Amino acid sequence: MQYRDFGKTGVKISTLGFGAMRLPYKVINGKNVYDEGESIKIIHRAFELGINYIDTAPGYCEKKSESIVGKALKGWRDKVYVSTKNPIEDSSGSNYRKRLENSLKELDVEYIDFYHMWGINWALFEEKINVKNGPMSEAIKAKEEGLIKHISFSFHDKPENMIKLIDTGYFETVLCQYNLLDRSNEQAIAYAHDKGLGVVVMGPVGGGRLAAPSEVIRNLLPGKVKSSAEIALRFVIANRNVSCALSGMENIKMIEDNAAIASNEDCLSAEELKAVNAAIEEKKRLAELYCTGCNYCMPCPQGINIPHNFLLMNYHKIYGLTDYARNEYSKIGTGENHKEKKAEECVECGLCEKKCPQKIEIRRQLKETAKALGL
Repeated sequence: MQYRDFGKTGVKISTLGFGAMRLPYKVINGKNVYDEGESIKIIHRAFELGINYIDTAPGYCEKKSESIVGKALKGWRDKVYVSTKNPIEDSSGSNYRKRLENSLKELDVEYIDFYHMWGINWALFEEKINVKNGPMSEAIKAKEEGLIKHISFSFHDKPENMIKLIDTGYFETVLCQYNLLDRSNEQAIAYAHDKGLGVVVMGPVGGGRLAAPSEVIRNLLPGKVKSSAEIALRFVIANRNVSCALSGMENIKMIEDNAAIASNEDCLSAEELKAVNAAIEEKKRLAELYCTGCNYCMPCPQGINIPHNFLLMNYHKIYGLTDYARNEYSKIGTGENHKEKKAEECVECGLCEKKCPQKIEIRRQLKETAKALGL
C-alpha cells in the first residue's frame, strides 16, 4: 500500500480509503438487515492490506454504519484513522455537540480523527456554521478538548465555493467528488493541496458508473488494464494533489483488487496520463455535441428531465457504459426520480428546441435515447 502526507496534519494515510457506506446486508421480511459479522470481516481485511483510513457517517447503512465500524475498530484503533460526519441541521452549537457525542458513542471511541461538516456549501457556512455560538465555535471547542483531532468538510457545491471554504482557514482536510467523468473540482483540489489541506476523493469510480464493463474506458489504455474500474481508480491516484481515493467496497474481492491497484507505485506514467486526458477531453467534446447539460430546455411540460436522459445516453453512446445507462434509465419514474419521465414520454411539442442555445434536435434525440436505453 502507498501512503501520502495528508496535507499539513502530520498524518500519512493510505492512497485507498475504506468507505463504510455499502456494507453487506440481507433483505428479511422486507427490511435491510446488515450483516455485522461479514462487515467486520471485510473491514479487517482492508486493515490487513494496509488501508488506514475509514470513513463513515451517522446516516450510512440505515444508521448502522458507525456502530459496525466501531466494533471493527477493536484491536485496530491505534493503527487506523477514523472519519465521520456531522449533518449541519441548524445554527445551534449545542445541537452540533449532541450529534458529535452520539457519533463518539456509536463508534465507541474517545476521539474522532477527521470530523467533517457534512455536505456543506458556502451559503450554509455563512448562515448556519460560522455564527455566534454555532457549529464552528463548537467544533473548535471540541478540538481543544481532544474530541476532534482535525476539522474537515465534505463538499457538493461549486468549485469556486470550495476555494472560499478553504480560504476561511478553519479546515484541515476536504472530501469531494472527482473521477474520470467529473473533473470539475480538479483545480480546487490543486488549490486545497497547495494550501496544505489533505484531499480525499469520493466517487473515484463515479458512484459505480465506471465499475460497469466498458471497452471504451478500458481502451483508454489498451491492453494495460483489466477493467474500467481499474483505470478509473488509477486515474484518481495518479493525481498527486489527491491524498486518498475513498471506495465503498462491499466484499473482500473488491478490497483485494483495489488494494493491489493502490499499491502500484506507477499507477499512470506521465505519458499514459497525457494520453488518457486527451482521450477524455475528446469524449467530453463528443458528449457536448449531444447535450452540454445547460438546462435551458427545462422545464419540460411533460415532466421529462431532458438533460438527465441525455446524460444517460452519453454514458451509452460515448463512454460505452451501456449496462449502467440502461439500468439507470429503467429507474426514471421510480424512487428519487419518481417525478421524472423517460424520453419515450415526449409528445414532440417542440418547446425545448426553441430554448436550446445549441439548436439541438431534442425531439429526434429523445427518440434515439428511448430506443437505445428503453429495452
